[in-house]
Amino acid sequence: MKKELSLMPLMEAGVHFGYSRTKRHPTVTPFLYGSKGGVDIIDLEKTAPQIEAAANFMAELGAAGKTVLFVGVKPEARSSVTEVASSLKQPFVTERWIGGILTNFSEIKRRISRLEKLNEDKASGDFAKYTKKEQMLLGREVERLNKFFSGLSGITKIPDAIVVVDSKKEHIAIKEARKVGVPVIAIGNTDCSIRNISYPIIANDSSSSSINAILGILKNAFSK
Repeated sequence: MKKELSLMPLMEAGVHFGYSRTKRHPTVTPFLYGSKGGVDIIDLEKTAPQIEAAANFMAELGAAGKTVLFVGVKPEARSSVTEVASSLKQPFVTERWIGGILTNFSEIKRRISRLEKLNEDKASGDFAKYTKKEQMLLGREVERLNKFFSGLSGITKIPDAIVVVDSKKEHIAIKEARKVGVPVIAIGNTDCSIRNISYPIIANDSSSSSINAILGILKNAFSK
């Protein structure tokens, strides 16, 4: 990013609101402004450079035509993750993280291929050749696969990076990424560890407005 990030939009979005001091993870202490009423306040002057670093990396990925997997299963993140990833034509996970998405991709790709084939058969009317019971079972399979894998449809290889909302909740995704060498951009509140994260962003991860603000910046950087 060429110009310095303005702090006012971040403050208006509530990016600075942390959790209670009792939930604080020691690794985020240097990024705090202080506490008010027992609640940690994040220092946006330190968060802004983190967002800028992540945005610069996203810009590099976008310019190189790389694939970025967006992950956010908490209710506050789902709509924003879906919107941003879909607008960038990138894969996303907004339901439960299925173990092996990164560490056992061949099996995940098999399930994605199965979903794509079933959707094609359903759209073409091929389901009509089955009995009613078989159609019902196939319908349930499609519903189940769509729930967990529709956001991954079209992905053919392990992504080049992942963007995670709530690094504590998505620790399995981060662990898998680390194992296969995939860089991680992670939004994490004051209860999250910033260890083993390539581009940590200490910020409010439990507010839709905060998540929207940060993902919006990353989205714009990637699409430039």
